[in-house]
Amino acid sequence: MSNDLMRFSVAMPEDLLIEFDQLVARRGLAKNRSEVIRDLVREALISEQCGTLGMEVMGTLTIVYDHHVNDLRDKIDGVQHEYLENVISSTHVHIDHHACLEVIIIRGETGLVQGIADLILGLKGVQTGRLVLTSTGGRIY
Repeated sequence: MSNDLMRFSVAMPEDLLIEFDQLVARRGLAKNRSEVIRDLVREALISEQCGTLGMEVMGTLTIVYDHHVNDLRDKIDGVQHEYLENVISSTHVHIDHHACLEVIIIRGETGLVQGIADLILGLKGVQTGRLVLTSTGGRIY
């Protein structure tokens, strides 16, 4: 693939362009319309790759949970130990006397990473959570 820049035109309603220009401005002085459009296209392509079964992805699962719920910490650890080859790292933060935040980094095939996240998100006492995926560019099979 060539890294030569290609020009193309984009037509959009004026109100959408005004909002887009506000986004460009929020992204900083070093960004212009072309750079922000390239960023958005890359994000869309990565999102598409992450939705394709068989692709290797990295995910960050961020959860907030009540650490007073019986055995929840053991259950979270149990899932992570069960998928030891896929769970790369985790960080634990105490929010207050009842709530904890944990970020778990998971690597593997798209469906497997989503499945591990679903196991943890489904545990009683997990109050909220979100999985964010990015592609490594590799194919598992």
